[in-house]
Amino acid sequence: MKYSIQFSDAIHILAYIEICKGTDALSSEMIAKSVETNPANVRKIMSQLKKSGLILTQIGKPNPTLAKRPENITLLEIYKSIEGNTNLIQVDPKTNPNCIVGANIQEVLSEKYDALQKKVEEEMNEITLDMLIHKIAKLEIDKRPENKKLIQDFL
Repeated sequence: MKYSIQFSDAIHILAYIEICKGTDALSSEMIAKSVETNPANVRKIMSQLKKSGLILTQIGKPNPTLAKRPENITLLEIYKSIEGNTNLIQVDPKTNPNCIVGANIQEVLSEKYDALQKKVEEEMNEITLDMLIHKIAKLEIDKRPENKKLIQDFL
């Protein structure tokens, strides 16, 4: 089963942009090092985030910024900017229509998956980027107290 990590990477990139704002560490190469991916992937994700109105960029300048305050960016917005209207879980469209289970499983699962999708989206809409950044800052203090000055604005 193949799954996407682009959503996770998008959250990572947004948090990185906010935490590192005003520094020289905002090039796609530097962000890619943090995400442990290649700069082209970072630029692709950033393009999607820009199209969705979550970040602002300038041609020729490695200085992306958030287009909205972190407390106004929800996980649902980020998810939709990366995955569109794709549901988190999918029903297999190819089942045997001549089988008792295969002929009925899609309808049964679709109903349940739709209910789950709605609940997950409601929860994602309650979680904001600033909540995640705050947690990142707290964890960083626990792991490396010497970095407190760098992240104190997010505690």
